Amino acid sequence: MSLARNTAVIGGLTLVSRVLGLARDLLLAAALGAGPVADAFFAALRFPNLFRRLFAEGAFSQAFVPVYAKTLRGEGEDAADRLAGEAVSVLLLATTVLSAAAIFAMPWINLVMFAGYADEPDAFNFATLLTQIAMPYLVAMSVATLYSGVLNSRGVFFVAAAAPILFNLCILAALLLFRDSPRQAAIAAAVGVSISGVLQAAWVYLGARSRGVRTYFPAPKITPGVRRLFALAAPGAIAGGALQINVIVSQALASFESGAITYLNVADRLYQLPLGLIGIAVGVAMLPRLARLVQEDDAPGARTALDDAVALSMAFTLPAAAAMLAAPNLLLDGLFTRGAFTAQDAENAALALFHYGWGVPAFVLAKIYAPAFFAREDTRAPMRYAIVSMALNVFFGAALFFGLRAAGMPGFPGLAVATSAAAWVNVALMIRSLIARKAYAPSAGAISRLVRLLAASGLLFVALAVAQANSGALAAALGNKEFAVLAVILGAGVFYFAWAFLLRAVTWREVRDNLLKRERGPDRPDTLPTSFDG
Repeated sequence: MSLARNTAVIGGLTLVSRVLGLARDLLLAAALGAGPVADAFFAALRFPNLFRRLFAEGAFSQAFVPVYAKTLRGEGEDAADRLAGEAVSVLLLATTVLSAAAIFAMPWINLVMFAGYADEPDAFNFATLLTQIAMPYLVAMSVATLYSGVLNSRGVFFVAAAAPILFNLCILAALLLFRDSPRQAAIAAAVGVSISGVLQAAWVYLGARSRGVRTYFPAPKITPGVRRLFALAAPGAIAGGALQINVIVSQALASFESGAITYLNVADRLYQLPLGLIGIAVGVAMLPRLARLVQEDDAPGARTALDDAVALSMAFTLPAAAAMLAAPNLLLDGLFTRGAFTAQDAENAALALFHYGWGVPAFVLAKIYAPAFFAREDTRAPMRYAIVSMALNVFFGAALFFGLRAAGMPGFPGLAVATSAAAWVNVALMIRSLIARKAYAPSAGAISRLVRLLAASGLLFVALAVAQANSGALAAALGNKEFAVLAVILGAGVFYFAWAFLLRAVTWREVRDNLLKRERGPDRPDTLPTSFDG
């Protein structure tokens, strides 16, 4: 199937998950507010998420897909499934040992992760308890992500893309049952996190079995195939570790300001929306395609694939960035201000969202350009760039945080500034490297398309800035601020795409072709399998 159709499948299901995730976050904000209990819960999620991204969705997954796809095409399904079984046995052992050690050592680990609350035993111990409850999520997600890679390599995208929906459903169920007490709600949500991991692992494993994947789980052993996977994954793990150090440092600094972890997390939820819907969806859909093109030594095809992916992703990412830059207060106040989450909390979170907004295109582009390295089994270059980005993020984040506080202002917006700046450095290094190795050179048509998308997004920025300046009048006219936000979002979508078509940044013919055509190889009707309809 075409990149656009595969992306539509992944992005559509991700949209369902993100809508449920938004409902989850609205309920969390209303139940927990912005204070020690909420900070403890969001801090608790950071640690299992850190290692999930490192072991499961990060380095190991990115190394696994090209190797599995190559084995599948070169040696057949039996050999590929045998490799998957060997890999999951080793990964299960590693993550189980790591999770057990982390649960035991969490009181000491949180002296770094939750440093600002070290002098508040109640909040500190509560964060430790929540983290221990949520840690088993890592083990289950390692299995889920590996089988997601198996399915994606076979052109089956529906099952893996639907799995995160279970995460949000479990937390929503927990919050609805225990929302009357903030502490009980936080504990129930942490339990829901671990339960959701088990359900996601079962869902993806059964989905793989139903599509003919036959894996067995031998005793953990470092076979040649597993050794190859870990050799490729190690640089990616270092890169992922470098990126996650940014998270740890930002959280540790934010914990010195009450509510700051929550403000950053709320802003994070909104900027993660285009990242998940577009960046991750396009990256996941593109990696098997790029791996095949590289294996076939089709350099022009690989460059065209990157151009297509950049154009597709920026068509949706640039207007999202414009919204975060032009109307962060309108969005956050309309969506989150209720219950224990006040209008002042929304205003504070908007400070962070604004600075994440100009970094959003870089966050997405990193997900687009990274597969160009992974498809070539090169995980070392992204590692080097991630380390440079990490160093800049840590240095400027700390400098801005303490500098703003010394000036009598909140320090947490400085952490968002550093994150966005470091992301742009990372992307610039990736592009420079791909151009230098002649793996990528944006065509004149791609550059022209990007300029037109920027123009349409600039017009949207102006319209949304006017909407934010008149948000009070809009809310009064429509009856409440929730309707005002909904009207602005729908109106902005129509406005942007009208200008995108008028400026020919997008054409009806391209939409039709991308949604209807199949990607064809020279001698075969369909390059990729088409059984991704779930």
